[in-house]
Amino acid sequence: MTTGKPHPPSRRAVAAGAARRRIDMFYPDEGPLRRALYTKHTAYFRGGAKHRERLFMAGNRVGKTEGVGGYETTLHLTGEYPHWWEGRRFGHAIRAVAAGDTAKTTRDIIQRKLLGPAGDFGSGLIPGAALLRTTPKAGVPDAVDTVHVRHVSGGESVLVLRSFDQGRRAFQGDEHHVVWLDEEPPMEVYTEALMRTMTTDGLVLVTFTPLNGYTELVRHFLDDPDGETVEE
Repeated sequence: MTTGKPHPPSRRAVAAGAARRRIDMFYPDEGPLRRALYTKHTAYFRGGAKHRERLFMAGNRVGKTEGVGGYETTLHLTGEYPHWWEGRRFGHAIRAVAAGDTAKTTRDIIQRKLLGPAGDFGSGLIPGAALLRTTPKAGVPDAVDTVHVRHVSGGESVLVLRSFDQGRRAFQGDEHHVVWLDEEPPMEVYTEALMRTMTTDGLVLVTFTPLNGYTELVRHFLDDPDGETVEE
């Protein structure tokens, strides 16, 4: 049941936070899933040091949502960067947006990857020990509107979950340091995302499979020498 009260992380998630940091499983130095095997993924991360706009365009089941967009967004929210990180770093708490096609797909994909399943928040990419609280989204059962995350600087990062079907207006108003768009957004939503990050010198991360072909957004990256596109 969805209520108007904030949801703190579950006690189980907080208690087990140190032992079940899912994010630490990604890109290890050694082993069968060692970082050296993920050259496209690490190239994308590295590109953040000099590019504000980045697209990871790939097929299904290659880790673009969890292993690219979700992973980098979590690092910026917490400020806990791995020793090998060569991309952009924020030394302060940030304000961020993550969005998918609809409120339901944002809940079922983005929210689940970042937080874990409903009732077990803290088991996703955002460590339970860093997850301060969440607020629910009205009208969508088990969906979250806002996530508050402890940053290593001592500040509090805020992540807002949105969807493309809300239209451009849903992305207006606030300034953001990071906007992550999972799946291809309408061009007007992408343009608004850029606007929201201009004054912060922020980042726009895009991860999708090009199901719609050679669209305006795909052309924006492939034809722009100042952009960063990684194809898998």
